[in-house]
Amino acid sequence: QLYHVTTDNRFPYWVYGAQQESGSVATLSRSDFGEITFRDWRLPGIFEYGAVAVDPLDPNILYGAWLTRTKQDMSEYAQVAPEPIRRGEYRYVRTLPVVFSPLEPHTLYFAANVLFKTSDAGNSWQVISPDLTRESYEVPPNLGVFAASDPEKGKHRGVIYAVAPSFKEANTIWAGTDDGLIHITRDGAKSWQNVTPSGLNPWSKVSIIEASHFEAGTAYAAINSFRLDDLRAHIYRTRDFGKTWEEITKGIPDGGASNVVREDPERKGLLFAGTEGSVYVSLDDGDDWQPLELNLPHTSMRDLAVHGDDLIVATHGRSFWILDDITPLRQWNADMAKESAYLFLPGTAIRFRWNRNPDTPLPPEFPAGKNPPDGAIIDYYLASPSRKPVTIEVLDGQNHLVRRYSSADKPEPMEKIAREHAIPMYWVRPTEIPSAAAGMHRFVWDMHYPPPEALAHEFPISAIYHDTPKYPLGAWALPGNYTVKLTVEGKTYTQPLVVKMDPRITTSLSDLQKQFGMESSAVDGMNQSYEALAQVRSVRAQLKELAAKAGKGSLAEAIAALDKQAAELEGAAQASFYGLPPRGKQRENFSTLNQHFASMLAVADSADASPTTQAKTVSAELRTALESLLSGWKNAKEQVIPALNKQLKGAGLSEVETSKPPSESPSADPDAGDRP
Repeated sequence: QLYHVTTDNRFPYWVYGAQQESGSVATLSRSDFGEITFRDWRLPGIFEYGAVAVDPLDPNILYGAWLTRTKQDMSEYAQVAPEPIRRGEYRYVRTLPVVFSPLEPHTLYFAANVLFKTSDAGNSWQVISPDLTRESYEVPPNLGVFAASDPEKGKHRGVIYAVAPSFKEANTIWAGTDDGLIHITRDGAKSWQNVTPSGLNPWSKVSIIEASHFEAGTAYAAINSFRLDDLRAHIYRTRDFGKTWEEITKGIPDGGASNVVREDPERKGLLFAGTEGSVYVSLDDGDDWQPLELNLPHTSMRDLAVHGDDLIVATHGRSFWILDDITPLRQWNADMAKESAYLFLPGTAIRFRWNRNPDTPLPPEFPAGKNPPDGAIIDYYLASPSRKPVTIEVLDGQNHLVRRYSSADKPEPMEKIAREHAIPMYWVRPTEIPSAAAGMHRFVWDMHYPPPEALAHEFPISAIYHDTPKYPLGAWALPGNYTVKLTVEGKTYTQPLVVKMDPRITTSLSDLQKQFGMESSAVDGMNQSYEALAQVRSVRAQLKELAAKAGKGSLAEAIAALDKQAAELEGAAQASFYGLPPRGKQRENFSTLNQHFASMLAVADSADASPTTQAKTVSAELRTALESLLSGWKNAKEQVIPALNKQLKGAGLSEVETSKPPSESPSADPDAGDRP
């Protein structure tokens, strides 16, 4: 049961919150190990129920009610509360605001029934407000027996429950209480004005105040009135520093008291609200709301936060949830609905490795959160189903095609995967295929070029439940500028796409280009060796049939001679561990070359770095061997096979066709499919 949520400014960012009866928790928003597990959780030592504030200048430092300063790397929890010993001078509840000024990163606010301020990491504090709560009020009749039996006790005074420093003016601060008051200061807390909306009553809790990121005079307040047996949502908006307020809840149904309202820091007028049952979104500054539940559980939504392009929600009973990439909401407008199709401008794509775990996977029964998509997120809208295949193409900065996908693509049958790979089928990542159906669609480009033609494929042992791609993948796309092209019913839509490296990677672009060069060379070597191998195997299959008809003599000898040459070119895939030869260095053939180029692709892909000297040496040796074999095969196709075809024609037999496709695609073990 999480009360609040906040994030830090690291990459990947951490999500923090305090839980009822379970202490506090910090978890990564994205794991290096493919899924978010116990490896990615921490105990930040914040008091349960409380808020968490991350030092904007040092994400290692956290502050939390009641007031502790946590040094995360050392698990040090310093007590820095304004009142070291609670002696009754101030009033507190379990959930109190702790928040940094967005404009003065050294300034931290903490609230009881007054507002405290520190500028030296909690080593000293100032009281900067009077008691901002109601002096007295009548106990609501719905308190029933409690009100009748002890009315004076029911009149206990409240606390400041919400604090919102302005994003535009350093001296402007909003404060809301759990007994239904809102105050503002515009002179750095020298004076405070009561700007409470007329609709607020005692026991109406100001759950959250959100200062606008765009206008100093604009703020939003979420009011929770469940203690008054009022389960309706109450959200207010002011645009004149609290002089007037409007209640803005159109579209939010009754039955779910409001807990939180947040403004998107990127798009003015884009608001999010959380109630006791769901999350809602407004595209028009709160005038109209619509559900944003998607796959969220129906539970209490206690707090929301926007970090970059993500929306995070803290729930009671169902942990944290993250909605990845809200850029379509930031771009959506009514005119788009009039279009037959629309391609949204993608957010910046981060080149992030899907899984850095080098070892065996966790069993699927281990609790795990899902990582965000490891690729470029491409969102598009179709007003109606497309009668023709929908295609998505990615072009590089020189307008060269990098990758193409179509709604007509077919996924690899699971039966085939199960037959060829001795793995649990729950490892397998579903094939990404664009949709041609009406509605909003999300497609993820994995930021790789097309995969090479390989004799052998595998699913790595460091597997992730339903998210393990089949290897080998193609070369990594370099960071830079790309174009996404969507084609629907013959009409093309384009948007620019920016790809950036994982910011933790400091490798230069020059070295990344060298890595890309080796990967591309390996992919090209695999494709050429695979194509040649397919031709060689096709020719050998034809020669086998012809040999049975040729009898004995010069024709049979010519067939045997060509078959011997082709057999040497074909070779055999190496079955030893990691594809290494069981004895000394052997002559290359098309089968071993395909394997060895695949190994070099894996070597180049092992880290985002310039290839090693020895890797460059081996890559060059493989390229030389490939050119030699291709030259020999070219000679066979241009000299030997035409000469043989003359003999075959004279004998009334069919000629050898080098372009005839083989009966089955080449594989490392052609007979594997015959085994039970």
